[in-house]
Amino acid sequence: MAMTLPGDLPHSPSPIIDIGTNLTHSSFSNDYEAVIKRAASVGVSRILVTGTNIVESQHAAQLATEYPTILNSTAGIHPHHAKDFQHDSSAKLKKIAASTQVKAIGECGLDFNRMFSSKKEQLRAFEQQIELAIELQLPLFLHERDAHNTQREVLTSYRDQFLNAVVHCFTGEKHEAFHYLDLDLYIGITGWICDERRGAHLHEFVGDIPLNRLLIETDAPYLTPKVKPKPKLKSTRRNEPCTLPYVLTEIAKHSEYTVEAIAHATTDNATRLFRLDNPRKIS
Repeated sequence: MAMTLPGDLPHSPSPIIDIGTNLTHSSFSNDYEAVIKRAASVGVSRILVTGTNIVESQHAAQLATEYPTILNSTAGIHPHHAKDFQHDSSAKLKKIAASTQVKAIGECGLDFNRMFSSKKEQLRAFEQQIELAIELQLPLFLHERDAHNTQREVLTSYRDQFLNAVVHCFTGEKHEAFHYLDLDLYIGITGWICDERRGAHLHEFVGDIPLNRLLIETDAPYLTPKVKPKPKLKSTRRNEPCTLPYVLTEIAKHSEYTVEAIAHATTDNATRLFRLDNPRKIS
């Protein structure tokens, strides 16, 4: 397959893992293979495809099965879709998670910003997915917006039962990050950190996040890193996993750690959290 490779993209000095992408988004429907190849060409060795509802979780697992050497996936129901969480939703997620390519339960959590689902609906869906993660002994892939205190309380009440979790696409304040770190969770940083207007506050404390708790992600097709010169992507409206090295280098700018150290650590962390080097056995 012919592939246009943007020549201006930075390369990682060692393999890195994008722990959160939305490859099931319609903008990727015609060129999965090219997107994966572009990512691999800059050092992205593995990509986790995020499941946000039953249908998208099924699609994510299917993609991971089609590209098993580079893709894995998650299975969950995003808080925006919590109103659609039915009596059999946990069973459906459990069936999807039976695939050894599925490495976490989520994207789940609380979002009190846009309120597409009520707080009651969100809490119900969130707690049932935590219980599913406990049952399956899988980590949690967490979403949180404007709901920190409540989400922290819920996670604290279950913390001695679930394996571990990553707070995906963290954009909050320092004290919030350290509340999650106090629970021994991982923090996922996206291209938001490259936005001098919205992400500047992350510069002040990203270097304080312990290296063994840090993960990197693109959240593609969203959150294209705001850098100069602009990355020459296939579409100006679509972020891709191949921009992950921008996140890596921006973290290094505001940290005492080198790009190489961050690359090695985040890859080790993702491998450990999602047990990428230890395929699950399904009974």
